[in-house]
Amino acid sequence: MSADIATMDAPRVRLVVLGATGSIGKSTLDIVRHHPDRYEVVALAAGRRAAELAELAREFNVRFAALADASAGEALDAALAGSGIANGAGQSALHDAALYPADIVVAGIVGAAGLAPTFAALQAGRTIALANKECLVCAGDLFMAEARRRQVAVLPMDSEHNAIFQVLESRNIAEVEKIVLTASGGPFRTKTLDEMRHVTPAQALRHPNWDMGSRITIDSATLMNKGLEVIEASHLFPLAHDQLDVLVHPQSVIHGMVQYKDGSLLAQLGSPDMRTPIAHCLAWPRRLDLPVARLDLARLATLTFEAPDLVRFPALGLALSAMRAGGGAPAALNAADEEAVAAFLAGRIGFLDIASVVADVLETLTGSGALAAPESVAAVLNLDGEARRQAAVAIARRAV
Repeated sequence: MSADIATMDAPRVRLVVLGATGSIGKSTLDIVRHHPDRYEVVALAAGRRAAELAELAREFNVRFAALADASAGEALDAALAGSGIANGAGQSALHDAALYPADIVVAGIVGAAGLAPTFAALQAGRTIALANKECLVCAGDLFMAEARRRQVAVLPMDSEHNAIFQVLESRNIAEVEKIVLTASGGPFRTKTLDEMRHVTPAQALRHPNWDMGSRITIDSATLMNKGLEVIEASHLFPLAHDQLDVLVHPQSVIHGMVQYKDGSLLAQLGSPDMRTPIAHCLAWPRRLDLPVARLDLARLATLTFEAPDLVRFPALGLALSAMRAGGGAPAALNAADEEAVAAFLAGRIGFLDIASVVADVLETLTGSGALAAPESVAAVLNLDGEARRQAAVAIARRAV
């Protein structure tokens, strides 16, 4: 039997998409549109966009749709009237969506809000296609221990981690010298500190290469996103902290590299299109045909690299320090950053204040002894709440 015939006869892979209306969810569903014979979307979840979620639920004829925002439940129910699609709103509905019978759960909810439902899906034995980095930033030890206990695959969807996943010879992990995550440098890569002091949210949201949600776009501008990705990598790949490196690569063509002890440097290249790493996870260990732009290296001609500047971009240094500190420091870092980014987008603080708010929160919580390693998801969420409260105090001191 040919591979094509075998694929046609195989049952479709059942997907649950958490974060369906965000950039990861939209890219995932676009892949399903191109391969309806291979994938069936059985449940969708989103934050508060009732009309958009209902439209997607109808298009893919899902069995269950959920909104995290309980106040949007009536709007979702009305938008799905007559469709026969079960739906709900609130955290319990989000939990139900995560546990809906499926083969793969795409974890695309942004921020710490994605931790509990993704962890629930992991405990239920679902394969996790992980785009929510906070699961590992905030609860990496707990999350990966549970994955090992349940013998569940955690497939990295972030472009950089997926690149490492593609080129890492796992059987030769002892021969790895280091892995390198690349960063575009964001829109302010060449700006001085004084110039960055006056940038606006609109300017910070203009990422030169990627189309992403607002929080991750701002985090890319501060390089906090790269710091969070290094923390994530420390849990995904069994390497020491000093074997994790960052390199600024403005063209965003090389997404990740593995340096081996014999001097070999293996890299994964591709156009900056999230559909490629998402499709790699959905089809792993096989590959899908995708209508993404192919690289024309002759036209690109030049690829450039530079070391990150921790003076102009202190957020990266804060994240690396939190990783080395361990315990609850990464979770507090993430929560404080979420609050600071929201305050910047609301015009309450300046761009450079984002990192200083995070630094204040980490200093305060370290001094109070609150950064012990959380022993449960509930403890992680409690620490997350305390870090947000401390961030609110730090933001108020800087409010413009």
